[in-house]
Amino acid sequence: MPRKPPAPGSHRERPESGPRAFGPGSEGSERRKLVTLRRLGLVPYREALALQEKLVRLRRAGEVPDTLLLLEHPHVITAGSGADPEHVLADEAERRRLGVELCRVGRGGDVTYHGPGQLVAYPIMDLKPDRKDLNRYLRDLEETAVRAARTLGVPCAAREGLTGVWTERGKLAAIGVRVSSGWITSHGLALNVQSDLSYFETIVPCGIPEARPTSLEAELGRKVSMRTAEDVFAEAFGSVFERRLNPGWRSAPREGPNRGSPSGTPAHAAAQAT
Repeated sequence: MPRKPPAPGSHRERPESGPRAFGPGSEGSERRKLVTLRRLGLVPYREALALQEKLVRLRRAGEVPDTLLLLEHPHVITAGSGADPEHVLADEAERRRLGVELCRVGRGGDVTYHGPGQLVAYPIMDLKPDRKDLNRYLRDLEETAVRAARTLGVPCAAREGLTGVWTERGKLAAIGVRVSSGWITSHGLALNVQSDLSYFETIVPCGIPEARPTSLEAELGRKVSMRTAEDVFAEAFGSVFERRLNPGWRSAPREGPNRGSPSGTPAHAAAQAT
């Protein structure tokens, strides 16, 4: 909530030193449309979860600008707040054999698989003051993935009554988000780029038996580098969300390991990934 204006005669000069604020009513408000892109490489799921929680706290305090995390995860099955245990098809022994971790998380949705070759986007954003609409946020994430895929030559679209992005072949992107009581977002979207689609056989994707997975490479019949996918996704994100990416974002190296891939809803809400 914006701060009340000071009473007449009570104005105090802002100290020259101290943390930079990035919230309404602060000097950072002129930079509200800045989003910092971070390319993290391959990051274990629980490590990425801890980073999101930290950034949510910092964003709520106005200590950092909006941030877009782009990364990949090692093989992991995540179960959201509405997950049905029966939608995890691989038992513990099979998961151990395949090297797949199982994590229960506080996002919305059912069961999702993440793994190498899948681009995961976690926006840590303050939706105040003009984007406090969970449905709009979900639709904007879908539109971002649609624009990115179409830029690479893959026809796709959202489907009425479902959340995610689809081609005629199958499901290309899954979405599961969390919005805190301060309208700060976390979790996000997973776009299959060069994923090993056989790993999706360990789950019922998003609880939809007919949700056969597909990927950009499967659709195009050629290699798509993760770097290219990151670039087109970031550009689409900036366009859809009307955000300005930090200077030098395109040439920024990955912070973590590089896989060497070839060339109006209430706050504190969790939205389903289907």
